[in-house]
Formats: sequence, structure tokens, C-alpha cells
Amino acid sequence: MRKRIVRVTMYLSAALICLGIGIPSSWGMASRPPLIGSPAPAFQLSSLAGIEGSLDQYRGKVVLLNFWATWCQPCTKEMPAMQAAYDALRDQGFVVLAINELEDIQKVRDHIQEHQHTFVVLLDPDNHVANQYGVVGLPVSIFIDKTGHVRKIVKGGLLTEQSILETVQPLLQETTISRKFAPVP
Repeated sequence: MRKRIVRVTMYLSAALICLGIGIPSSWGMASRPPLIGSPAPAFQLSSLAGIEGSLDQYRGKVVLLNFWATWCQPCTKEMPAMQAAYDALRDQGFVVLAINELEDIQKVRDHIQEHQHTFVVLLDPDNHVANQYGVVGLPVSIFIDKTGHVRKIVKGGLLTEQSILETVQPLLQETTISRKFAPVP
């Protein structure tokens, strides 16, 4: 009888964990990532300047969401390429939203100042947005078109300036009426 109670308790506990009941979102497993062609999940986060921002405010622009952390060497290594692409294409409607996961605001601010990045940095202190986007491991980059649809996801690979330009430039040329949801190279 005791073994049966233990077994039932284990199954019940596993079911609650799988459902995420009673577990803070920062402890939970990430959700299923959005699919290519699907709408990008909406979110609101604070910037380093303390200003609330949302993904919706960038509708009509091509957005690179980049999930990162200061301790992540590949993240730090790809940021100069993101900055160079942002500098080259921002006047054409390209935006970089670098979403920092779970770190202290001062540590993030120091890192950004040290490396002189000028793109938008948002703070995801409870990992909620990263979980929405199915982020497991860093870095993860998601390219979103002018209509707010996911067009490309890069997990763990280093972005180069060239790879960003090759992805973003065709998206910048699309009209917002266009509904081509094929992945971009």
C-alpha cells in the first residue's frame, strides 16, 4: 500500500510540474517556440532607462530579438555584429531588441556601456518572455518581419554581420501587405 501511495504521489507531482502549477515562471521549462510564419508573442519589458516598451510598438519595422546574458561568451562575441548591422540598417527600419535574461540591471548597464552598444536593451528579470519564446540556452535570435511574424530563428549559432544583413535586407524590401511566410536564408 505504501509503495502505491508513493507512486501516485510521484505521478501527481510530475503532472503538476508538467502543467507548471505552483511553480514560478522563472523555474519553468520554456514554452514551445513560435513557428516560422506565426505571429511573434506580444510582450512588455523595461529598458535599461526604465522605460516600458512592447514588441507592438515596432510593428512596421524588421526586428531582431536577441536573448542574451553578460556571462554568455557567444552572446558577447556576436553583439558587435548586431551593432554593425543595426548601424547600417536602422535608418531603413531595422531594430535590435537585446533581451537580457535574469541579470542585475547594473551589471547589464555596465556591460552595454563598456561595449558601447546603442541598440535597445530590455530586461527580462523573471524569464517570462524568454519562456514565451521557448528559449533554452543562449544566445537565441529571432527575426520578426514588418507584420509581426517570426521569419527566422537562430539558436546557439553566432550571428555575423553578413548573416544578419542577408536575413534582414530582404525583409526590409517586403511590403507590409506581403504575406510570404517562407523562412529567410
